[in-house]
Amino acid sequence: MAKTHDYLFKVLLVGETGVGKTSVLLRFFQDVFTDTFISTIGIDYRIRTIDLNGKIIKLQIWDTAGQEKFRCITPLYYREALGIMLVYDITNEKSFENLKGWIKNVEEHSSWYVKTMILGNKCDMNHRRQVSRVRGEQFAKEHGNRKFMEISAKGNLNVEEAFITLAMDILLISQVISMADLSLTSRISHMMLMISKQVFQVELCGNFRAISLEELVD
Repeated sequence: MAKTHDYLFKVLLVGETGVGKTSVLLRFFQDVFTDTFISTIGIDYRIRTIDLNGKIIKLQIWDTAGQEKFRCITPLYYREALGIMLVYDITNEKSFENLKGWIKNVEEHSSWYVKTMILGNKCDMNHRRQVSRVRGEQFAKEHGNRKFMEISAKGNLNVEEAFITLAMDILLISQVISMADLSLTSRISHMMLMISKQVFQVELCGNFRAISLEELVD
């Protein structure tokens, strides 16, 4: 079967219930928005393929439940995630304050190379704003110097840009890791070659003579 993509990126959307994670997901995948609130039960995911710098990227976006009773499920998905979006509601102070707990979960359960981004959703509702943009930016800077963006699933503001930005960061780190792996493989191969040609001094019946690794093995 022909290969349909160059990379598969698993990305998680995490945050308190009601911050709009599902709406963000639907806006990115279907370019739609609904005012009807349907709480995610457990885990849901969608797949979308994009082109980044000539590379075909398959994005597998997982929408996680924010309710406390489902918190034990989410860490199971952290380990394989290459990207995590931490979402809060700019009209809900508590959802912003609870980001610290979500960041702690990410740091405890995800890989060292995971790329993260903090998103302040519902920025179209400025008249109900409880968290300023400056506070969001400062929080992101103080907690791992993470990337930050305000978005609106309803107003279709910066949603596409947020996913593309995160995908680009993941692509870059993936390419760096691939290059490092190739370099390590090359160095190991070189070392093995040197070892195979290494001549050792061994004592045979009280006399020293040169002997190769191949002779030792034989």
